[in-house]
Amino acid sequence: MQPFEYVRATDPAAGVAAAAALAGSRYLAGGTNLVDLMKEEVERPPRVVDITRLPLRQVQRTRGGLSLGALLTNTETANHPLVRENYPLLSQAIVAGASGQLRNMATNGGNLLQRTRCNYFYDLATPCNKRQPGSGCAARDGRNRIHAVLGWSEACVATYPGDMANALYALDAAVRVRTPAGAERLIPVTELHRLPGDTPQRDTTLEPGELILGIELPVAAAAFARHAHYLKVRDRASYAFAMVSVAAALELDGQRIRQARVVLGSVAHKPWRSAVAEAALVGQSVGEAAFRQAGQLALQDARPLAHNGYKVELGRRAVERALMRAARLA
Repeated sequence: MQPFEYVRATDPAAGVAAAAALAGSRYLAGGTNLVDLMKEEVERPPRVVDITRLPLRQVQRTRGGLSLGALLTNTETANHPLVRENYPLLSQAIVAGASGQLRNMATNGGNLLQRTRCNYFYDLATPCNKRQPGSGCAARDGRNRIHAVLGWSEACVATYPGDMANALYALDAAVRVRTPAGAERLIPVTELHRLPGDTPQRDTTLEPGELILGIELPVAAAAFARHAHYLKVRDRASYAFAMVSVAAALELDGQRIRQARVVLGSVAHKPWRSAVAEAALVGQSVGEAAFRQAGQLALQDARPLAHNGYKVELGRRAVERALMRAARLA
């Protein structure tokens, strides 16, 4: 691990100022991703700003819905009665991630900002445009079983590995951010993460020094509370990243679908919300036919690599299965 300057933030303004003052600075919360990256020297921040003592652990009802603090742990979030009652999809997704020990440490803000998954990203002996822009992408012609089938570019085929964000995309959440100028802005969570394009080193749309303060869940998303399911398909039953995951949510009027959400994880550089699949479900009767079509549509633009073609059919079936379980038909 490279030497770095350690700064403990006393309030959000001081934390943002410290991070913005030195390019490449990183915030430290639970550290479950950052510390690993620093140990491997994939990340070499000149300054680490410790925000663990900031007052960002609230769970509050708001006129718009529910506000979750950025420093609330994943465990606290998943187990909170207001989340379990109104947004059970979020609880399911969080519990599907990592292990109990990691969920006890990982924070909501840090979870959203975890780096994309690729073995070559962690291997300093191989080229990686995300780690060293312009060096190339070893995964394109390498072992790419875990890599993207949607939205990838010639510069990067890595996937976003998180679970919580997939549910937040389905729930139309927003992320509240403090800027170095002292203002606050609200970012729809679907606009937080980026596709790789020509700049895969940038995982999110956050500007340098910006600090996530909290996550805002809209009251309207509680309409999905009765019919939602998070499905995670992985190599082993626990403590493993997904090969494919699906956050599925339905609002039903009897047996007819009023609105739907379909978000796939581990298939792209960011959670992949399928607007075309959602639109096709509206007005349909719940059942295998409608859900199978949604799966086909969700993966219609897939471009598999040499070793991950299985993700296309797996993704289609996972969408169908997740929707069946959301509708309580399986």
